[in-house]
Amino acid sequence: MKSFISRPGDLGFIDFETRFGKVAVLVCWDQWYPEAARLSSLGGANILFYPTAIGWHPSEKEQYGQAQLDAWRTIQRAHAIANGIYVAAVNRVGYEGPPERGLEFWGSSFIADPFGQVITQASCTGERILLAECDPHRIEEVRRNWPFLRDRRVDAYAPILRRWLD
Repeated sequence: MKSFISRPGDLGFIDFETRFGKVAVLVCWDQWYPEAARLSSLGGANILFYPTAIGWHPSEKEQYGQAQLDAWRTIQRAHAIANGIYVAAVNRVGYEGPPERGLEFWGSSFIADPFGQVITQASCTGERILLAECDPHRIEEVRRNWPFLRDRRVDAYAPILRRWLD
């Protein structure tokens, strides 16, 4: 499925050195792909930031709303676990557009530690600033006990470069 609101970038996945550590910013559509998170963490990122604008269409909220929100939370936490890094999932709040066709942004921004535990979370209403201590020793501890990056079977992953396996 192709995103209808964004286009792929052409710079790859870049990590940025900051005074707080190495970070990666992967926007909106990237949050659904494990490859982007993996490449950023292999590049040395300690924290992945996912600024996004995701929400419900009014006609879908009742039937799919909770499942969609749970899927979003789950995949962000999975990025943290699979890569042994912190993930800051940032989402806007509010409503935009006409009542019958707009989009209700579900907020619920959060920060997960390298074990996927949510260490702070915002509400689904109103803007909030989230702060959390991201201890680099926690990254080392989790990666030592759950060595997913070390134990990858890179010799077996060549087929992932194809869109479909025939």
